[in-house]
Amino acid sequence: MGKEKTGLVVLAMALGLLMASLDNTITSAAINPILKDIGGFDKMTWVFTAYMLASTSTMLIFGKMSDLFGRKLFYMIGISIFLIGSALCGVAGSMEQLIAFRVVQGIGSGAIFPISFTIIFSLFTDPKMAAKLSGVFAGIFGLSSVAGPQLGTWISDHIGWRWCFYVNVPIGLLSFIVLLLALKESRSDRKPVIDYLGTLLLVVCTVSFMLALEWAGREYAWSSWPIVGLFVTAVVTCFLFLIVERRAVEPVLPLHLFRNRMVLGTSLAVLCQGAIMFSAITYLPILSVAVLGRASSNGLLTPMMFSLMVGAVSFGMLQAKFAFRPLMAVSMGSAIVITFLLSSVGTATSPWMITLIMVLLGFAAIGPLMSVSQNAIAASVEKRYIGISSSIVGFWRNIDGVLGASLMATAVNGNLRHLIEAGADSRHIPADQIGTLANPELLVRGSSILSPQIRDFLRESLGTAINHGFWLAIGFAVLGLLAAIYSGPGRYKRPAEATAAKTAPGAAV
Repeated sequence: MGKEKTGLVVLAMALGLLMASLDNTITSAAINPILKDIGGFDKMTWVFTAYMLASTSTMLIFGKMSDLFGRKLFYMIGISIFLIGSALCGVAGSMEQLIAFRVVQGIGSGAIFPISFTIIFSLFTDPKMAAKLSGVFAGIFGLSSVAGPQLGTWISDHIGWRWCFYVNVPIGLLSFIVLLLALKESRSDRKPVIDYLGTLLLVVCTVSFMLALEWAGREYAWSSWPIVGLFVTAVVTCFLFLIVERRAVEPVLPLHLFRNRMVLGTSLAVLCQGAIMFSAITYLPILSVAVLGRASSNGLLTPMMFSLMVGAVSFGMLQAKFAFRPLMAVSMGSAIVITFLLSSVGTATSPWMITLIMVLLGFAAIGPLMSVSQNAIAASVEKRYIGISSSIVGFWRNIDGVLGASLMATAVNGNLRHLIEAGADSRHIPADQIGTLANPELLVRGSSILSPQIRDFLRESLGTAINHGFWLAIGFAVLGLLAAIYSGPGRYKRPAEATAAKTAPGAAV
């Protein structure tokens, strides 16, 4: 493929990735206009939950299908589904319709993210160039996180919230057309074998597990029958999935990949990174507004997201010179220090110190693994498994992101209630009001019904509860460091391909 066409392909995938990564942040900024127009406040969280469930549960499937049938085909299928979902979201007349159409969007997103990296690994045989581009692609996520809320707010105020979804259509069509014309891909002559049963079990297991984590401690108690039932369903289907995958001709998730120390260690490190990232994204805005008294959380999140982008690109370039293990170890070691600093942030902390912590969190703790993990796993598997290997990274990050946010929420809410109960008598707080005051949203919304004394007490209690919650993130960072050390030596240099890999049934070039 010529340099011009290669550049067009990279541009097309960058546009597709930007479109998909912008979608959630734009939607979060438009949620208030959406509620005013079509209502459905009680179902609001499903706008985001449905998208995450659909995206995560289909990532591994699309990754495997791209290995069997070709990257180009399934990338184009994914972006087509995403565009259809975007257009439908724009015409939604009720919250139920919007949620259903967000599922369609999420399915398409499940293909765009992993296959973008897969195509990069397939196009560029030069490790240095592939590492740089994967870092840039990972940095797009940081850029979208910064630009998304501002763009979503501007579109909602000046054009209408429906254009937050319509804006995807021209970007996606341009990406689709460029990729259709510029990317050429050969196919296998043999008919692939699809693991239908494994695919079904994977979806049921993933959705059950993520729903249990999403609802536990919020909609239902951890010990309630709905949560227990979902966890039991997840465990049973996971067990059946492992049995099916061991016997399948072309398993949707080849389990033997995890015998490789680099694949297993990197997967565990990504799990821990996801927990840290989602915990920070969930609770730093609350800390900023409710505890520190700022008008918005942009002063905290913007430095983190910009530095995340710089960290992803910088460590992407360093992969050509350093082995994966030290890069991941530095990232997880930094995460230990930074999450410890987060556990001590309070009203007495200077704004400059908080900004520095945010910059370090994005640059050293979260950003590096956004690119290093993709390359570490891709460089450790045979070429015919590149698609599924790229999907593994996003899958584990999303799974443990939900797990980390759920555990963090449980820890913070439980600790906050305990602190309020302990100080209720001295501040003359009636017992029947403790449950209401223990809701962090009360401070986030800036309730004017609270007296200054009670408001200060709640701020101090909430800040302490969030500080204690970040000790969970410290634990994940320690586990991530151990996983990085376990991963073993490895550099971004593709191993020689076995002859059997080149002639394997269903293998697509």
